[in-house]
Amino acid sequence: MLEYFELTRLEQRLDHIREAPADGGTLELITRRPAVDEREVLTEARLDTGNGLEGDTWLVRGSSRTADGRPNPDSQLTLMSARAAAAIAGERDRWPLAGDQLYVDLDLSVTNLPPGSRVQIGSAVIEFSETPHTGCAKFQAR
Repeated sequence: MLEYFELTRLEQRLDHIREAPADGGTLELITRRPAVDEREVLTEARLDTGNGLEGDTWLVRGSSRTADGRPNPDSQLTLMSARAAAAIAGERDRWPLAGDQLYVDLDLSVTNLPPGSRVQIGSAVIEFSETPHTGCAKFQAR
């Protein structure tokens, strides 16, 4: 059964979300999407400049944000605040339902990480694109 949190409960967690570290954050969860509506939680992963998160279906799925419907390279890898995921979804085992690949305890605001900013995660360096990550239509349904 789905559990929806009251708006006041979510608002009470905003300060905690805003207190996420600006630097030196941590990777809290890795989720791969091996097929439509499937999630696989990983303990480690490999990021590839052309394919994104190895084993994820990003490259074979289209995008409603490109004129020709092809995958959007600016959305190759998606990050979500672990604090926001906890506030919205509750227990950690529900975080993957959001559909993001990396859940980090880091201030992901555009003020802290404007387009072009780079962050190192393990041995990989990722660059933030100008395309805002606003989630997909399925997010609310989950």
